[in-house]
Amino acid sequence: MRKSVVQTRVSLGALAAVVALALAGCESVNPSAASLEPEAYAARQTDLGSLTQVVEANPGDAEAWNMRGSAYARLGQYDKAVGDFSQAVRINAGMAKAYANRALAYRSMNRTGEALADYNRAIEVDPSYSQAFVGRGNLYRGSGQVDLALADFDRAIQLDRNNAQAWHNRGLIHQAQGRHDEAIDDFTKSTAIAVTAPEPYVGRGMSYLAQNDPEAALDDFDTARTLNPKYIDAWIGRGLVFERKNDLMKARASFAQAMQINRNDPRASDGFKRVGGKPGAVYSEG
Repeated sequence: MRKSVVQTRVSLGALAAVVALALAGCESVNPSAASLEPEAYAARQTDLGSLTQVVEANPGDAEAWNMRGSAYARLGQYDKAVGDFSQAVRINAGMAKAYANRALAYRSMNRTGEALADYNRAIEVDPSYSQAFVGRGNLYRGSGQVDLALADFDRAIQLDRNNAQAWHNRGLIHQAQGRHDEAIDDFTKSTAIAVTAPEPYVGRGMSYLAQNDPEAALDDFDTARTLNPKYIDAWIGRGLVFERKNDLMKARASFAQAMQINRNDPRASDGFKRVGGKPGAVYSEG
């Protein structure tokens, strides 16, 4: 075997560690203003202008404030979002979704204590609001309180079996704990509900890869890539599959594509180096 191939081949043990690192990076997030294409940002600014007209015409309508707050949050203007959600709950103290929305804005600002208080308040005013349990579960999971997170995702699913986020996020916990059969089952349920969301496909693909089923993993990563060609985790997943199969040219092409999306993501840059990628070179899967 040629020396260059020997040097670039990654042992299964080392690759397993890389897959574990990639698994840790899997979490769906809402796009911020920084990640929006200019056209999408302009469209949302237009939406914001229309919602402002609604608020000005109906200043006593809590739903109008909540909707504009959501628009501010999608643009990454979290201070303004918090202000609108706060006005919504001043008008309607029983509006669970406004508390949950404000909690998400607080979380995006790293104000986790206030986020937790708002999720608790949302659950207090509406114990059947499954999305509040999902949000609080994500908060718990992010702080390492896995048992509390799992309990919240379980409760969200009990309340609404069509909550794709709850299935997906519970799958992430099963995955992190090495229970890949359970994770795959949860991700599959999520894909059946949110058919255009790439995240659960990537999650399931990572579990397939951890179970040494690279072909099933590749199918899922390809689906995720088709759903969102700029979803970096799909390209990283493909790179890991080809790395596992020692198809180094395709691995380089996938990691290179991931680096075009975000050159600062160490999963992409480290993977590119691992499979012998050279800066400035052009790689394709052909």
